[in-house]
Amino acid sequence: MSIAVRDIHKQFGDFVALDNVSLDFSSGELTALLGPSGCGKTTLLRIIAGLEVADSGSVVLDGSDASRRSVRERNVGFVFQHYALFRHMTVFENVAFGLTVKPRAERPSKAQIHRKVHDLLKLVQLDWLADRYPSQLSGGQRQRIALARALAVEPKVLLLDEPFGALDAKVRKELRRWLRRLHDELHVTSIFVTHDQEEALEVADRIVVMNHGRVEQQGSPQEVYDSPASPFVYGFLGAVNLFHGRVHGDVLQVGGHALELDTHTLGSGDPAVGFARPHELDVTRPGSDRRGGLPARVLRVLPLGASVRLELALDDDGQIIEAEIGRGRLRELDLREGESVVVRPATVRVFAAVTTPQRADAR
Repeated sequence: MSIAVRDIHKQFGDFVALDNVSLDFSSGELTALLGPSGCGKTTLLRIIAGLEVADSGSVVLDGSDASRRSVRERNVGFVFQHYALFRHMTVFENVAFGLTVKPRAERPSKAQIHRKVHDLLKLVQLDWLADRYPSQLSGGQRQRIALARALAVEPKVLLLDEPFGALDAKVRKELRRWLRRLHDELHVTSIFVTHDQEEALEVADRIVVMNHGRVEQQGSPQEVYDSPASPFVYGFLGAVNLFHGRVHGDVLQVGGHALELDTHTLGSGDPAVGFARPHELDVTRPGSDRRGGLPARVLRVLPLGASVRLELALDDDGQIIEAEIGRGRLRELDLREGESVVVRPATVRVFAAVTTPQRADAR
């Protein structure tokens, strides 16, 4: 089922949760609504589900205006962050619940319900827990049961609100991979809300980045990560370093140093902010590279598995930046804390310095 929202506006008192948002969700696509708390992503999800009513605008399901339909009539499955399982019911009874409360004319027989529930429990790899109660399950198991319950009524749309937010990092990572595999099997049109950029990049076919009730950018994970449309998107999708200066031709002048720029549309002399991610910084010893760069001092060397993070202070103004290099490169440089280095971004994207951009390491 395809989904379209048209000019959705929603206010709570003086707070504008959604500011005339329009989006299209293709049939069978897994889309992530990504953004900070309060940006409007959960409100949008609840309006699509019919759990909230927009002040204006419409929700279109498969080409038909569904704005006035009830939750049941929209045929959506909803998975909440905190499971919302019935504690007094067994796992089997929880999954079967949506089927047992159907109107009599639509309700499957007991044998059909039994077969379907066990098929779903096998799908989520928890059929051996059918007789247990939610309190006897781990967080990851409870979330999979919640997903099985949502799928039991054969929804045409699956909506997930921070489905892994209450779980620890290791379990979240395992369930992300599991959800992606499950979606590839079922191909149900799915939208999930998250504020975790890594989760969105790993799971989604398409990412919609939201901020202050508006859509900042949408596209494939690679598109929004490699080509951010705004300073906000750049800063929200992973760590990034900021370099404040002025554009002169094809370089960004930062103090007395010039950084080569990618294609840009700014005029010569315009104040600008350059953006470069930690892995895009080349770190060398002073005097070893004639291409120049920004002189800095090593503050900390932090091992991160196969790579190493360097915390560096720029000589000119003491600004702290981060570089990420391989362990082999670290051994080659033989760096120690307190030593001098030269940092040169392999690529720099610039935006006009109209407002103070968000600090790049925000997530």
